Amino acid sequence: MAEVAVNNKRIAKNTLMLYFRMFLTMAVTFYTSRVVLHTLGEVDYGIYNVVGGIVAMFGFLNAAMSSGTQRYLTYELGRNDTDRLKRVFVTSMNIHILIALVVFILAETVGLWFLYNKMTIPDERFTAAMWVYQCSVLSAAVMFVSVPYNAAIIAHEKMSAFAYISVLEVVLKLLIVYLLLIGDADKLVLYAVMMLGVQVAIRFIYNIYCKRHFEEAEYSFLFDRTLFNEMLSFSGWNMWGNLASVAFTQGLNILLNIFFGPAVNAARGIAVQVQQAVSQFSLNFQTAINPQITKSYAIRDLTYMHSLVFRSSRFTFFLLLCICLPVFLETDFLLGLWLKEVPEHTAVFLRIILCVTIIDAVANPLMISAQATGKVKLYQTVVGGILLLILPVSYVVLKSGGNPQSVFIVHLVVCVVAFTVRLFIIRPMIGLQIGGYFKDVILRCLLVGVAAFIVPMLLEYFLEDTVWTSVLICAVSVISAGVISFCMGMTSGERKVLLRRLKMVK
Repeated sequence: MAEVAVNNKRIAKNTLMLYFRMFLTMAVTFYTSRVVLHTLGEVDYGIYNVVGGIVAMFGFLNAAMSSGTQRYLTYELGRNDTDRLKRVFVTSMNIHILIALVVFILAETVGLWFLYNKMTIPDERFTAAMWVYQCSVLSAAVMFVSVPYNAAIIAHEKMSAFAYISVLEVVLKLLIVYLLLIGDADKLVLYAVMMLGVQVAIRFIYNIYCKRHFEEAEYSFLFDRTLFNEMLSFSGWNMWGNLASVAFTQGLNILLNIFFGPAVNAARGIAVQVQQAVSQFSLNFQTAINPQITKSYAIRDLTYMHSLVFRSSRFTFFLLLCICLPVFLETDFLLGLWLKEVPEHTAVFLRIILCVTIIDAVANPLMISAQATGKVKLYQTVVGGILLLILPVSYVVLKSGGNPQSVFIVHLVVCVVAFTVRLFIIRPMIGLQIGGYFKDVILRCLLVGVAAFIVPMLLEYFLEDTVWTSVLICAVSVISAGVISFCMGMTSGERKVLLRRLKMVK
C-alpha cells in the first residue's frame, strides 16, 4: 500500500508539472497561431501545414520506434536492470540514426516527386514551399535522433524537465512572431527557417539534460544484434499501426489539398491546432500514468495495472469533456474571438475532430497495456488495418462528390469500430474483464457525457444568441461537466481522495 501511495503521489506531481508546461505552451501557441495566420495569409498558412505534412508522412517509421523505445526503457527500469537499460538506450540510438537516414533519403526522392507532381500549390509560391519542405526534412531528422532522450525522461518520470525547458521554447516562439512581423524577407520562408532553428536548439537542450541526469543516456558504439532485432520486431508491428495514424492525419490533409486546395488545408490546420491543444490535457495525465502501467506489468501486478487503465480512461474522458463541451457548443464564437478571420469549414472540422480526440484518448491506455506486454503483433495488425481504411474510404467518398467534412465523418466512424475491436484483443493479453470495463468506463462516461449536455443545451435553445449568452454557456458547460463527472463519474473512494487532496492544497 505504501508503494502504491508513493506511485500515486509521483503521478500527481508529474501531472501538475506537465499541466504547467501545457498551459504555458498552449497560451503562446494560440497567440502565435493567430498572428501567424494573419501575417502569412490563408494560402501560405495552408501551404506550411500541407507541405510539412509530406515529411510527417514518413514519420510513422519514427513514431513506431519512439513507442518501442519508451516501452523498453520503462520496462528495464521497472526490473532495475542497469546493464540492460544502457544497452536498450544505445540500441535505440542506433535504430533512430538509421531511421533518420532512411527518412532523409525518402524525403529527398519520393517526397520531392510528390511535391512537384501531386500537390496543389500556386506557381508563385512554389519556391517558398520548397524552403518549407527542406526545413521540415532537417527538423524531422533532428527529432528522430532525439527520441531516445525524450523517452528516457518519460521512463524516469522526470516531467519537470519538460516544464522548465518549455519556458525557453515559449520565449523563442514569441521571438519568432516578433521577427516575423518586422522582417522584410518572404514571411513563409522566414517562418520555416526560424521554426527549424528553435527545433534544433530545444532538441540539443533535452539531450544535454539527459546526459547529465541519466546514467544510460550516453551514446557509445555498441551493436547488440539480439536486442536490435528484438526492438525492431516489436516496433515493426507498431510501424503498421503508426502507418495508419499517418494515413488519417497527413494522408487526409493531402487528400484535402488535392481535391480542394490550400485554403481548406488552412481550415484543417486551425482545427488540428485546437485539437492538439485539447489533447494535451489528456496526454499530460496519461504521460504521467503510462510508465506506472508498464512497470506494474513488468512486476506482474495486474490488479494494480487494471485499476490504472480504468482510472486513466475515465479521468481522461472527464478532463476532455470539461474542455470539449464548451468548444463544441460555442465553436463559432470561440473561433471568432481567437482569430481575425476564420477559414471556411473550420468550425465543422473542429467539432468532428474533437469527437475523434475523445474516443482515441479514452482508448490510449488500452494501447499502452498492449505495448507493456511486448506482444503487439495481433493488436497492431488488426487495429492498424482498421484505421488504415480511413484513407481509401475517404478517397472514394471524395471521388464520389463528398464535401470536405465527409473525410472527418469517415474518420469518426472507423475510430468507433477500432475502439470496440481493441477491447476484445486486449482482453486475453492482460486478463481484462470486458464487462467490468464496460460498466466502470464506457457506461459511466456515456452517462456523464449525456447528463453534462442537458443544462448547456437548454440555455442554447432558450436564450438569445449574444456574446454574453455564449460566455454564459461556456461557463455553465465547464461547471456542468465538472460537477456531473464528480457526482456520477467517480467512485466514492475517488471522490474522497480528490476532496482530501483539495483540502491539502488549501
